[in-house]
Amino acid sequence: MTVTTTTRTSMIRGPEPDWWYRDLISCLQATFGTVLSRAGVDPLSVLGAGWRFLHLPGDVRSEEFYYPCLPDASGEVDLGAALAPHHDLHARWWQPADEDDLWHEVRQTLVEDRLVIAAVDNFHLPFRPAFGDVHAAHLVVVYGLDETRGVVYVCDAMPPAFRGAVPIRDFLRSWGSANPNDVQDAFFSNSQIGRRCLDVRLGAKPEPLTPELLGSFLRTDIEANTADASIRTGLAGFDAFAAELLDRCRAGDAEALTELYPFGWAMQAQASLHGELLRSCGRAWDDPALAGAGRLVELVAHQWTGLRFTGAHGLTDPQSAVADIARHTTTLRGNFARALDAVGAAAARL
Repeated sequence: MTVTTTTRTSMIRGPEPDWWYRDLISCLQATFGTVLSRAGVDPLSVLGAGWRFLHLPGDVRSEEFYYPCLPDASGEVDLGAALAPHHDLHARWWQPADEDDLWHEVRQTLVEDRLVIAAVDNFHLPFRPAFGDVHAAHLVVVYGLDETRGVVYVCDAMPPAFRGAVPIRDFLRSWGSANPNDVQDAFFSNSQIGRRCLDVRLGAKPEPLTPELLGSFLRTDIEANTADASIRTGLAGFDAFAAELLDRCRAGDAEALTELYPFGWAMQAQASLHGELLRSCGRAWDDPALAGAGRLVELVAHQWTGLRFTGAHGLTDPQSAVADIARHTTTLRGNFARALDAVGAAAARL
């Protein structure tokens, strides 16, 4: 039987997407930042507006783009709302509905002049340093598809940064990879890619950020980080997380440290963007206290880096890592509390 396939070219309109990147973020924030930038919105003002500790035991996945999300009242998880709790940003995962036409939804999205965020395995992408070497779950932005030439156009802001054409055959291997367990990457392998994509939509365009508006965001976040809750949020949530982490390390549970790495990256990235936003607003508005609060939040982000990497080095012997993990969690907790105090004081004046 002869199968007739219609080949097409589907591209977004206008220039290629921008790269949006910060040193402490992951591909999750980088890809969302690229989408927001193309919508004419400053990504930092949206992705940096919220700051809430949230740990969901049993939820952490071995992916660079893991981020804790609570389901809404309907049971749906909205990754956009989790990343930008103060803005009308929404994102849902989808997979191709038709195995015989894997590109149908991608074509449709591109024709609507919208970007696609796709999950991939770095092992199969020629432009990634891990090509042919290490399996790891990653996100890239797709902005074009030329089925006649056999290429898909990809934008990836994460170093070494790439923007251009990739053979469809390579992309399909990456997009459909089983991402098997890889001893070279204990943190982002062993997580099925499953041709997942994110449909990201920005509703109402953000209002210009004013001291009053930022103050309302900060007061909401401070309340969320300090209120009693049945879930692990804020300072109390961090205390529960840290105590459990140490208990699991004492018991020799290496999985605790495997989970710490992607979970900590989510918290590190969030704090980094929030701190940068506060620091830049403090400078622009001639508010040294706000800028100082931003620097304290950025310090929290850097301390997540130390905790994550200490955990990574202790992976083969979690019990020997207990003392260093305890030192890092104690320091991080103290600076988390100081940063919350500083942000709360700044928010009270805005």
